[in-house]
Amino acid sequence: MWETTKYPKDLKAIIEDTNRLGFNMASEPKTGALLSVLAASKPGAKILELGTGTGISAAWLLDGMDKTSILITVDNDPECQKVAKKYYASDARVTFVCQDGEEYLASIQKQQFDLVFADAWAGKFSGLHLSLNVVAPGGYFVIDDLLPQPNWPEGHAPRVPKLIHELENDTRFKSVKMEWASGIMVLVKAN
Repeated sequence: MWETTKYPKDLKAIIEDTNRLGFNMASEPKTGALLSVLAASKPGAKILELGTGTGISAAWLLDGMDKTSILITVDNDPECQKVAKKYYASDARVTFVCQDGEEYLASIQKQQFDLVFADAWAGKFSGLHLSLNVVAPGGYFVIDDLLPQPNWPEGHAPRVPKLIHELENDTRFKSVKMEWASGIMVLVKAN
């Protein structure tokens, strides 16, 4: 089986800081590699990440983004987000928002994003309609953690089938489920 071989520059150090913090909900390298490729497919992109965590997915997104793209990354945990800021606060392409994801989504409903990565409950299990509304035509909506994982928080497992059903039946999007990493679903806003 093929493994991811190219990693963002700061990823190893971020993972070390993540382990010291005890954060165990970070995205896998295969998820990151896919995010990097999707970000690279959208020059001058406006990208939204819901769930900064410690910045592992942001590292992959930034790795794929060109110099004119921007990333807004949202998390409600300042301690985790502090790790990401340590490495990327000086990158003019990234803006950190420390706020409840669903509240933030409600405040940006007139904006459009070329890629939305919903890696937190907000925007995935709660406020799904809010995150789907901000995907631009031709834009991607990406979620992970759809296959059973030992680190799933209580209540995650029963929500997954309903989420997948809802996404597969949203006629605005074309979608594909992938047995890749922790289980990924990629949607493209077709109309």
